[in-house]
Amino acid sequence: MRVVVQRARDASVSVENQVVGHIDEGLMILVGFTEGDNLEKIQYLAKKCLNLRIFPDENGVMNKSVLEVGGSILSVSQFTLYADTNKGNRPSYVHALNGDEAVKLYDCFNEELRKEVVVETGVFGADMEVSFTNMGPTTILIER
Repeated sequence: MRVVVQRARDASVSVENQVVGHIDEGLMILVGFTEGDNLEKIQYLAKKCLNLRIFPDENGVMNKSVLEVGGSILSVSQFTLYADTNKGNRPSYVHALNGDEAVKLYDCFNEELRKEVVVETGVFGADMEVSFTNMGPTTILIER
């Protein structure tokens, strides 16, 4: 399981020119799944995202989590996080989990996050347009 966490001033995701998810300050999360991912990994990474201290405190030091700043999360599934370009310029996605299994894990991941914060999502498997303002910029890759 791979998660890209980005500190966002705002973020939105659209499908067919319709906004399906939007947040103000919070985290923009891209998440991809592979063979062997399970509930334990999901719970670990959800907790890691929620407690990641990448928001500034009163001294401007990245020392607060999304929970502490009252932020939200925009979660978008992205199988391309498992792209493999070792054999040329056209990425292979053989390490990405198939859609039927991945959607179940994606839903489970979002439910874990929703236990603590408001979570907006994209549409699994859809062609999406994601827009956000990355504060910092701050981008963290977490893998388990």
